[in-house]
Formats: sequence, structure tokens, C-alpha cells
Amino acid sequence: MIDFKACPLWLYRLLPFLRWWPNVTPQTFKADTVAAFTGALIVLPQAVAFATIAGLPPEYGLYAAMVPAVVAALWGSSWHLVSGPTTAISIVVFASISPLAEPGSPQFIGLVLTLTFLAGLIQLAMGLARLGALVNFISHTVIIGFTAGAAILIAASQIKNFFGLDMPRGAHFHEVLIQFGSHIPDIQPWVLMVGAVTLASGILAKRYLQKLPYMIVAMVVGGGVAAVLNAQFGSDATGIRTVGALVASFPPLSLPDFSLTALRQTLFPATIIAILALTEAVAIARSVATRSDQRIDSNQEFVGQGLSNIAGSFFSGYAASGSFNRSGVNYASGARTPLAAALSAVFLLLIVLLVAPLAAYLPVPSMAAILFIVAWSLIDFHHIGEIIKRHKRERIVFALTFIGTLVDLEKGIFLGILVSLMFYLYRTSQPSIRELVPSHVNRNNPRRKFVPPDIDTPGCPQLTMLRVEGSIFFGAVEHVQKYFRNVDESDPQKKHLLLTSRAIGFIDLAGAEQLAKEATRRRKLGGGLYLVGVQPDLCEMLRRSGQVDTIGEEQIFRHKGDAIQAIYPRLDNEICRTCTARVFRECHIALPDGTPRTDEPIPPPSA
Repeated sequence: MIDFKACPLWLYRLLPFLRWWPNVTPQTFKADTVAAFTGALIVLPQAVAFATIAGLPPEYGLYAAMVPAVVAALWGSSWHLVSGPTTAISIVVFASISPLAEPGSPQFIGLVLTLTFLAGLIQLAMGLARLGALVNFISHTVIIGFTAGAAILIAASQIKNFFGLDMPRGAHFHEVLIQFGSHIPDIQPWVLMVGAVTLASGILAKRYLQKLPYMIVAMVVGGGVAAVLNAQFGSDATGIRTVGALVASFPPLSLPDFSLTALRQTLFPATIIAILALTEAVAIARSVATRSDQRIDSNQEFVGQGLSNIAGSFFSGYAASGSFNRSGVNYASGARTPLAAALSAVFLLLIVLLVAPLAAYLPVPSMAAILFIVAWSLIDFHHIGEIIKRHKRERIVFALTFIGTLVDLEKGIFLGILVSLMFYLYRTSQPSIRELVPSHVNRNNPRRKFVPPDIDTPGCPQLTMLRVEGSIFFGAVEHVQKYFRNVDESDPQKKHLLLTSRAIGFIDLAGAEQLAKEATRRRKLGGGLYLVGVQPDLCEMLRRSGQVDTIGEEQIFRHKGDAIQAIYPRLDNEICRTCTARVFRECHIALPDGTPRTDEPIPPPSA
């Protein structure tokens, strides 16, 4: 038996599924099988619908849900992400290729395959270039808002199927609501009955029959009710539609159009689809991972999505991404490992090959009811409540992401990312700067502890001690410069500035130059700038930018005590002579010029 745990690191990178394969047990295999079978049933009508949206023959939607799903599961990092055709990608594919060829024609299919291949190649290149860190800018609030918005869209897309209404496909969310309001008198009672029975049985099974897969229970009950009604009254009278006949075949081999004309025509839309698909896939993977407590490797997810689309282009599949519907069903059905996603493609193939005639009798309203339950489970009500109650800025990010997703699915998440980045840049451009003073001083106490000032802890009239918490980069330079200048402008005697640097997270060239300018300015005032606790990154930037000489090596200290001992002799002797604050230990012993204090009673040692 192969010991996968002893495999070298390079083999794990080449075959990442070796990491989780040892975790497959009979128990997990059983759970994955149930989840896979449920997902295969769910994807049947969706894949056909998505292919129609993309302008392709219906079977291409099924092909896109087979090979790409297996490859993405084996080479991705998410336990529950299931790849396949999606609404957004299908719309973009149609919008990109329909001006170039007649939808459904061989030329159209060839260009779509080329588009899929190039999108996968771009995704793979981004993953190998370790650009997965880009998705770290997708905040948790953005994911929650995007997930909630997408869940609402999933439910909205099924309203017509649940109520048996004739509504246009692909309408925006607000248009769906308007259409539904105007079509309420046209609701078909038998269709609604099948959907309601399926929905109720799914909810009850989920609550009271937790050992059984509630989705399969719901579909069996709904399918039985639909069969009885159609047998009693006829399908024409009930209006209960079924999935319909499916093409029973393996995904045939295909070859993208590699002509220069085709590559030139599809390169730009392929780039858009690659970025959109990666954003959706990683966002979905992370949203599910927050529930499953799993760590997502974005770089590996990029590689998995890229390989899945490259493979799909040679097996008659069009551009695929992470599917909210299938991933949500996969997680809700109890999937334990990525094997569930791979098995779902196998089950889909078996269903298409062996029981295609039976699958044609699956009622559409039952599918809609199942997706209602899935959509509800995707909404994170707990965290949404926390965001609304406690976080003002996050509330804005959530609202804009949620509303933006409802208006335009693929642009909603980009809007959320943009707004969250704007808030982040605003916060980082104004690092926290706090003034510090000694907490307790006497001549026999060797410890030096600095705290924010209050009534009982006066500061030195000549030296200001500041703590910068954050980064000093080009966007924060103006804020830091303004604060430094306010120190001596509000009190001209404070010519000396001591900057504790341990909390400075990052400094760039502009920040280093600003510190050098401040040091030069204070020397002209007769004071100085002093740095304490300089971290290695800050020190390295000061050296590489050539600003160490401007600031002065003698102005940089490791500890506060060393800094105070060096700064005190540089203070104005006459100001110290009349000063009653005497905040430093040196103040109790002698004046800056070394003259001993004769008016200073020796305080008792500190406890």
C-alpha cells in the first residue's frame, strides 16, 4: 500500500489531491456518495438551462459539468467547491461570441472552445505565478454580502418554475419582482402545489430526519405528487413541466480553434472570463470554507480552475467556474472531501447514460423548491446581524455588495472589493499616533514605562514622545507630516521629537524621505528627531533609501532608556532649571549641562 504521507513536497504540488486522499474512509465515502448523487440530480436542469443561455446545444451544459468538475476537485484546494457552468459565465460567453458567429453553429462552438482554453491558460498562469494573494483583498464582509445576494438571485431565478409562470429568462432581480407581481393571477395551482409540497417535505426532513438526505427525500415526495397529479388530470391540465429528454453520451473529444484569427478574437473576452471565474470560484470556496472551518489555498484554486477549463475545452465543455448552486448543495448534503465533487460528475454521466428517460420525469417545480432551501441556507444571518449592529463601515460594504450583486452578479463582488479597499486605504492613510509620557519617575527606579498622558502624568516641555501604530507609506505621509508639525507649532519649546517605532508595520521610500525631512527640519529648529526600537524592515528601508545618514546613526536607539540618556544633555538648560515636571529620572539628578540638583528631595524607591 502506498504511504501518501511519505511523498515528497514536489509530488504534493504536482498532485495536490494526495494531501486529502488519506482522509477518505468508508464513512466519508458514504457521505460523499450521497452528496454527489444529490448534486448530480440538481445539476441536470441547470446545466441544460445554462447551455441555452450561452447559445450552445443543451448537451454542452452537461459536458461542462463533468470533466471540469473532476479536474477542479482533484487539483483545487476546497473541500466543497464544485465547478461547472454558471449563469454569469454563460451570459458573458454568449455576449462575447454571439457577435462573431451564429449561436449554436459549428463556428460558434469552435470559438467558445477557444475562449475556454485561453481562459484556462490565463488562470493556470496566474496560479503558477502565485497571484492567488490578490483574492485576499476580498474581505469577509464582501463574501457574506456576495453570498447573500447570489442566494437571493438563485431563489429569484426559480420563482417562475415554482409558481408555473411564463416569465422571460435572464431578467434582472427587480424585473423578476415586477414580472411576478403582474403575473400573480396566472399562478398555476398544481405547479405551486408540487413546489410547496417539495419545499415543506425538504424543510421537515432536514429538521426531523437528519440521518436521511433531505434533498432526495424532498425530490422523491415532490416527484411522487407530480406523477399522481399528471396521471389524474394530465400534464396539459396541471402544467407541471419536467426536465425533458436528455442526450445520453460521453463528453466527446473536441478541438478548439487555434487559428490566429480565433485567438485574437477571443483573447480579451477570455481574460475577462478568467478573472471573473476566478473571483467567483474563490469567493464561493471561501464562503463555504467559513462554514466548514477550512483553509483555502488561493494559488492552488487558481491552478485547479485553470486546468479544469483547459481539460474542458478538449471534452466539449465551455468555460466553467465555481457553482454556487452545486457547491451549496454539496456542502448542505454532507460532503466530507473533494471526492464528492468528482463523484457528482460520475453520477451525472451515469444518470445521463443509464436513466436519461427517467430523469426526464423530474418535476421542474421540485427542483425550484430544492434551490429555495439551498439559497436560504447560504445566507449567513448571524454574521449579517453582527455587521449591521456593530460595524458602521462594514455595514456600508455589505449593503453595497449585496445590492450590487442583485443588480449585476459579476459586478457586485467587484463593487464590494472596491469599496472595502477604499475604506482600507483610508484607514491606513491615517495611522494612529499617540503621545506618551513616563508613568512614574524617581531617581532610584531603573524601569522606564511610557503611557498616554493624563492629569497626573505631565510631559516634558521640550521633548514629545510619540508612538505611530500603522504604516508610513506614500498615502500616509501627509497625515504623519501634519501631526509632527502640529507638535512644535502648538508649543515652540517642543523642538525634540522621540518616535517609538516598534508599531510601525511598513515604510516605503516616501515614508523614509519624510522621516529624513523631519529630522532636518528639527535640527534647524535646534532640536532633533530620535527613533527608538527600529524594526529590521524599517532599518533596511532607511539604509536602502540612503536616509540613515540624514537622520543620523546617533539618533537611532534600541531602547527608550538609552535614548533618554542621550537626549537629556541636549535639552535647554534654562528651561530645565525652572521646570517642575521633571518627568525623567535624569531630571532629579542634574541639569542637562551636568550641574547637580540641589533643590530635589530624594523620593522613596518605587514598590
